[in-house]
Amino acid sequence: MTLKTLDTVKHASGTPEAEQPWKELGLKEDEYARIREILERRPTGAELAMYSVMWSEHCSYKSSKVHLKQFGEKAPANDAMLVGIGENAGVVDVGQGYAVTFKVESHNHPSYIEPYQGAATGVGGIVRDILAMGARPVAVVDPLRFGAADHPDTKRVLPGVVAGIGGYGNCLGLPNIGGEVVFDACYQGNPLVNAGCIGVMRHEDIHLAKASGPGNKVILYGARTGGDGIGGVSVLASETFESTGPAKRPAVQVGDPFQEKLLIECTLEIFREKLVAGIQDLGGAGLSCATSELASAGSGGMRVELDTVPLRDATLSPEEILMSESQERMCAVVEPDKVDRFMEICEKWDVIATVIGEVTEGERLEIFWHGEQIVDVPPRSVAHDGPVYHRPYARPDWQDALQADDANKLARPANSAELREQVLRLIASPNQASKAWITDQYDRFVQGNTVLAQPEDAGMVRIDEESNLGVAMATDGNGRYAKLDPYAGAQLALAEAYRNVAASGAKPLAISDCLNFGSPEDPAVMWQFAEATRGLADGCLQLGTPVTGGNVSLYNQTGETAIHPTPVVAVLGVIDDVNRRTPIAFKEEGQLLYLLGETREEFGGSAWSQVVHDHLGGLPPAVDLDREKLLGEILISASRDGMVDAAHDLSDGGLIQAVTESCLRGGNGARLVVPDGLDAFTFLLSESAGRAVVSVPRSEELRFTDMCGARGLPVTRIGVVDGDAIEIQGEFSVTLAELKDAHEGTIPALLA
Repeated sequence: MTLKTLDTVKHASGTPEAEQPWKELGLKEDEYARIREILERRPTGAELAMYSVMWSEHCSYKSSKVHLKQFGEKAPANDAMLVGIGENAGVVDVGQGYAVTFKVESHNHPSYIEPYQGAATGVGGIVRDILAMGARPVAVVDPLRFGAADHPDTKRVLPGVVAGIGGYGNCLGLPNIGGEVVFDACYQGNPLVNAGCIGVMRHEDIHLAKASGPGNKVILYGARTGGDGIGGVSVLASETFESTGPAKRPAVQVGDPFQEKLLIECTLEIFREKLVAGIQDLGGAGLSCATSELASAGSGGMRVELDTVPLRDATLSPEEILMSESQERMCAVVEPDKVDRFMEICEKWDVIATVIGEVTEGERLEIFWHGEQIVDVPPRSVAHDGPVYHRPYARPDWQDALQADDANKLARPANSAELREQVLRLIASPNQASKAWITDQYDRFVQGNTVLAQPEDAGMVRIDEESNLGVAMATDGNGRYAKLDPYAGAQLALAEAYRNVAASGAKPLAISDCLNFGSPEDPAVMWQFAEATRGLADGCLQLGTPVTGGNVSLYNQTGETAIHPTPVVAVLGVIDDVNRRTPIAFKEEGQLLYLLGETREEFGGSAWSQVVHDHLGGLPPAVDLDREKLLGEILISASRDGMVDAAHDLSDGGLIQAVTESCLRGGNGARLVVPDGLDAFTFLLSESAGRAVVSVPRSEELRFTDMCGARGLPVTRIGVVDGDAIEIQGEFSVTLAELKDAHEGTIPALLA
């Protein structure tokens, strides 16, 4: 909003009936009325801009916060938690004086409009969240969802997103160690680009976003402020897309990874010299967010001289400066006697730094433009006391019919030859096929501390070179399961990520989440959200893994068509010695293969039902979190004590998918025997949860099976690592060469 006459606080007080573009800025009529009530006058243009971006769905969580509070109310007791929900990212204790901070966020809508920059700045934003906690970023992950693999627009969006993630992350020198790529027509027009980051620090180096100490200076440093991203993700992510395209198209932010690399090193040196009293990155809502959140979390007020902000575009109005989401910027609160040294370090790293204000003894956020006051607000009303919606929600009338359409009743292969053909179709399907075409564009081993990365069950990095202490992360989420049952679907996402981390040998500690849903104005979508949130909160309590923070992304919807409910869960784990990690590869011929857990006829939402029948219906696999916890303990103990050489969780695609991946990864085949009580089809393709396949050295067989038996975990010997094919005794055999062609050829052919 740009006015011919500067809209000062004094001017606003004297012109109460002036028309304002509150609706165009995404505010509802009652929200605008509430702003007037708070201020006891109409807002200035600058104030209206601030409230509009900070009260947007993306920034305020106004439709979701009534459900998210469960994560605090049901939080399990966990001595590892150092910083929880409410800061830029959560922090957990991983031992030896180290703390790890991690978070997952979304950059969905910007990545549809401008795939490269949308994805690149998603990486940049999550890295700055981690940096703002006082940590050095050490790795990134990227859970992705795209439309149908053969849709023309997927060929536009996917390569741009992948190039943006790789381009930005590779330039920062951060290994990309994990994530997922899922294709489904429901994401057509609403791709999900979620980005996660892990950072490491010492306990004493944790920093929080608060502005305390009257007289302390507020310093903006990093890139200049430009016109890119005005309103950006804060507005764009708070609207649905129409079938003809986005309803609103604010400029997508433009990233500069080299500037961010300088900003990272500059900030870490500032931290080492203990020069900041509070710090906040500038992401969604830009300066509106940084100033209001710092002031709100502090002990006083703040005065800002907005005209001192370094600009790339001198024509920007005050409102545009406050709304700009230009990247690579941070805001620090610094004691006066430390300002000179702060500036010296910024100059050393060629980072622009400007004192734009100071902390005051009052309780107001006051912003001035060339000496004229344009903002005078209670900062908490902007940053934390926004609208709270109790959106109506109701179980959709189609849910019963969907669940009654049982996938277990679909036609199954009539003979061994047909089963073999369906297995090959599954292995070659876009969701089950190798994603190497994508992950090879990411540097997975830069910095030299990556010990596991795609396509392993979890990514893992060493964080101490002397002790070999490490952390692992896995992200998972199955929108098909969640569509069938959002409560169970969220718990299945949690269980799979938990299982993946445990399979690598790491102990799961805590989670971050990225909750991707359609429009909250649709009662069916809000029911899905409420159920998934409840399921995740209950599941975390049962597993003892607290939610440290995360992100909600709503309005992922085109017209009346919403995406499948897609709760993505990131589980962080710790391992005392990364040399004890467990990979997925079957590397040693003669080792015995054991299936852990119970296999049932569970095909609802399965890869087989999708690939062979294009079907979604029935119930997802049953969840038993106590069994998941036991399985995790067995996998971690077996890894630590050298009882298994490889482990792979069973999830999408069932046993045959896991065995295929482990065989191809290790270059060895396997001979499998169908256990008594199971048919070959169920044995190979069921997606029952709480299962893993492991390869056990013959010398460890008795010790391993005794441990499983003593702990009450079902364990079944199903075969041996051997040869150059996967042979299902009495059914069929398929060579590794044929499997490799099927598994690795799909994605390059689709995207060529």
